[in-house]
This record gives sequence, C-alpha cells and structure tokens, in this order.
Amino acid sequence: MLSLLLPTLLAVQALAVLEVQVPELPVVALYGMDTTLNCSFSHASPFNLSDLSVFWQLTDTKRTVHSYWASQDQLADQGERYANRTSLYPSQLGTGNTSLLLRGVRVADEGSYTCFVRVEAYGSAALLLQVAAPYSKPLVTLEPDSNLRPGDKVALTCVAYGGYPEADVLWQDGGGHNLTDNVTTSLVANEEGLFSMRSVLTVTLEPNSTYSCRLTNPLLGEDGHASVTITGQNMVFPPVALWVTVGLAVCLLGLLIALAAVCRRKIKESCEEDRAAKELEEAKELQEEEQSKTAMTPLKS
Repeated sequence: MLSLLLPTLLAVQALAVLEVQVPELPVVALYGMDTTLNCSFSHASPFNLSDLSVFWQLTDTKRTVHSYWASQDQLADQGERYANRTSLYPSQLGTGNTSLLLRGVRVADEGSYTCFVRVEAYGSAALLLQVAAPYSKPLVTLEPDSNLRPGDKVALTCVAYGGYPEADVLWQDGGGHNLTDNVTTSLVANEEGLFSMRSVLTVTLEPNSTYSCRLTNPLLGEDGHASVTITGQNMVFPPVALWVTVGLAVCLLGLLIALAAVCRRKIKESCEEDRAAKELEEAKELQEEEQSKTAMTPLKS
C-alpha cells in the first residue's frame, strides 16, 4: 500500500508552491535614480543557497532582467539594456530576500516584472514599476503681448519641460474658477522619453484679469503653477476713446492758437495807442514852446 502512495506523495511534493510576496501597489521610481523591486519568500526550514534559484523577467515579453543560481549571478541571457544595472542582495538571500536593485531608472523600464523563486518548491509573483519625473516650473506667456484692447482674443501659453508621465493641466481665472473651454494641450517626448508640455488657453481679454496654469504630476503630486495678470496699463485705448481724445486735443490746440492771436492783437493795439498818445503829447509840448517864444519877442516901433 505504501509503495502505491509513494509516487503520489512525490508528485504532490514536486508540485508544492512556494509563497512569494511582492508589493500589491505599483512601485514608483524617480527617473535617473536607483530603485528596489521588493520580492521575498518564506521557507519552513533552513536551505542551502546552492539550492536557490532566482529569476527576474519582464512579465509580458519574458525577457530576462536578472538570473541567479548555483550560488552566483547568471547574466548570459540578460537583456542588453539591463547590463550593469541590476543586482540582488547576496547577503540577504539566505533570509528569503530576493529583491532586485535597478540602477539609473529610465522611462523604458516602466512595466510589469515577475519574480520567480525556486527552493525545492517553486513560486512567482508580479509587480508593476511606474517611472516619474518632475516637470520644470511652468511658464505662462501672452500672445500678442502688445497693442491689446478689451474684447480682443488672446492666447495664453503654459509650458513645462522634462516630466513624466503626462501631467494634468488646470487653468483658472482670478476667482479660482476652472477654465475648461478653449484649452489645447500637447506633449512631445525627447530621446529619453521625458515630455515637454504645452497648453494653450484662448480667452476674450478683459482689463485687470488674472489667469493661472496649474500642473500636477499624477504620480508625484503638484509640480507647480504660474500666472499672468493683465492690467489696464498694458492696454491701449479703444478706437472711440482714441478719436475723442484726438478731437479734444485738436480743439484745445485751436483754442490756444486763437487765444494767442487775440492777445497779440490786443498787445499791438495797446502799443499803437501808447505811441499815438506820446506823439500827441510831444506835439502839444512843441506847440506850447512855439507860443512861448512868440510871446517873448519885442514889438518894433
């Protein structure tokens, strides 16, 4: 009877599953930094490291990321882009820690990784790696930035660089109201996979208005915000007010010219009156002198 049960017991033992633990939530790694993909297992009894095998591979493509067996790393089949970037924690393998250290995280590293462990029994578990990079401080510009009039259509452009993944962009007015209409957002990736973001808001211009662009990285939280305020000093007069001002200026200039002409005529007339009075006075004095000389001349007998 025992001989009949023995093959069955051996089969069950061969199919025994090793419990492997990895994080349930995605692992968020900063671009360019080192990160650890945690993986561990529990074993009921002490084991020899020579019996331990660890395999890390991409879940979807089955490409090898890191391999270990026979008490050493086995990297002949390692994917090229992981060369010199991965390692286990050798001193902790005996305690069941089979975590993988990944150096210099890249955007291309994002994805699902499966940790396989075998010590007599066999087990595996998969985790998700997400990559995040903070964006530069947003910058808001106004186009056009001159000759603005109330009622004009203007484009407010918000730009930020070097971030990942795609950011959430929120435009608000000075009262904190969200502006969702007439917004266009575009992304361009560089060679490293990092995004340059450009968001354009089109508005009808009003004096003393404030508009802000708020940028949020979904993995890291808010990256920052920028705003622009358009005051009345930045705007020229509308056409009607301009013509009224020009008309008033012309009228004032004409009034000044007329006033100057009147003053000049009055001054001229005053000068002529003074000269005539002076001439009259001189003639009168001359006449009096002649009469005096005549009176003093003696009469002949």
